[in-house]
Amino acid sequence: MTEIIDPSSASTASPQTESPGHAAATPPGLPFDGLPLSPAMLDTLCQLDYRTMTPIQAASLPLALAGHDLIAQAKTGSGKTAAFALPLLARLDVRTLAVQALVLCPTRELADQVTQEIRRLARFEANIKVLALCGGTPMRPQRDSLEHGAHVVVGTPGRIMDHLERGSLVLDALNTLVLDEADRMLDMGFHDDIAFVASRCPSARQTLLFSATYPEGIASLAARFLRRPQEVKLLEQHAGSKIRQRFYEIEHPARLQAVARLLRHYRPASTLAFCNTRQQCRDLVELLRAQGFAALALNGEMEQRERDQVLIQFANRSCSVLVATDVAARGLDIAQLEAVINVDVTPDPEIHIHRIGRTGRGEEDGWALSLCSSADRRRVAAIAQVLGFEPEWHAIDELVEDDSRPAQPPMTTLLILGGRKDKIRPADVLGALTGEAGFTREQVGKITVTDQTTYVAVERAIAREAVRRLSAGRLKGRKVKVRALEA
Repeated sequence: MTEIIDPSSASTASPQTESPGHAAATPPGLPFDGLPLSPAMLDTLCQLDYRTMTPIQAASLPLALAGHDLIAQAKTGSGKTAAFALPLLARLDVRTLAVQALVLCPTRELADQVTQEIRRLARFEANIKVLALCGGTPMRPQRDSLEHGAHVVVGTPGRIMDHLERGSLVLDALNTLVLDEADRMLDMGFHDDIAFVASRCPSARQTLLFSATYPEGIASLAARFLRRPQEVKLLEQHAGSKIRQRFYEIEHPARLQAVARLLRHYRPASTLAFCNTRQQCRDLVELLRAQGFAALALNGEMEQRERDQVLIQFANRSCSVLVATDVAARGLDIAQLEAVINVDVTPDPEIHIHRIGRTGRGEEDGWALSLCSSADRRRVAAIAQVLGFEPEWHAIDELVEDDSRPAQPPMTTLLILGGRKDKIRPADVLGALTGEAGFTREQVGKITVTDQTTYVAVERAIAREAVRRLSAGRLKGRKVKVRALEA
């Protein structure tokens, strides 16, 4: 059974007819209390402000909670984490401290986001242990954590496979396997790793596969590892009033300079620019920095620590422009993103949807600005036909540029050498800044604590003084090294 959900009909959708052996789907927009969830879980959802189901949750939760294997097509930001987290949490036997659910993710960033969200949803029951196992961090602390036991493990395929081969991860008690962003894992060459991990899972399990696109590899993956799966496809639409698309025709050599013109005209506070190659990313960042923009690049060649640092700076609003390839940006869910710029037009309508859908989230509006050569017009026409809109063409020369120096980001990110291993918590950093250092709570932004480092966003005007005072004072009773990161 394949169920296709149109988000535009969320408020008027009626329940699907129940067919033999299939769970009836729930229309989007309905509350969670219509699902077979425990009172404690429903209370937790209410506390977390989960009021009504998103389309993908409404389509997939009844099926997953009924025990079916599932193939669901939905992108990051659609609410898919709760769509698989609630079923796997509902199946846990908390009294048994063994790994009962495993979530495979393509990247450490996505695994971290998923881990945090599952932990939030797991508040309904005391002592549910959720553990992240990803590459880029030492094995020994992860082995030590596994020895103490966990109910849910979230990780990247390579690192999960490493633990299985060493015997530090045992999946004998597993009842739920989740493949999150399966298409991305296939793109990254993880097919054999996924096959190895699945072969170590009990055959009597539930498997939930989520994917933003549906390439050929997904079908073969599903045929191999899923049992009579139900299929749910979310037709992705963006309201014209939320995401305003404009197309600018320009010859290829002038594209990078045209990005600067767009930024000076629209003056977005936060922009994600997509390039087709890593070299183009580097060239664009170099050009933008030379013209005074606070820009950073994100590409697949970067070490994990560098990727983490760039993403934290952008999320902290201490970098105005993030330039990335599709591969590097996959899995990012960035709040308050005002504009997306397509430096090149992608020939794939689904990738175009995925790119522009990162702006205009929630109640926010967003710009989707695309640069196209005359040869790209056919691609744009194909995208417009698939998505059902009329392209709005503009001349790059009509842009009125602001000649003043680009506005600097409102925040600066400080890097503190010390993290979880040093028992540092966000409250400790906030206390140091608002206590002895004398700053106000409003001057401090997001605080992110990793194993060995801590990042804190502060207002740009106080950054230098904040570094001086933190360096002169003590954090958790000891001196720490602090520096400001600049885009």
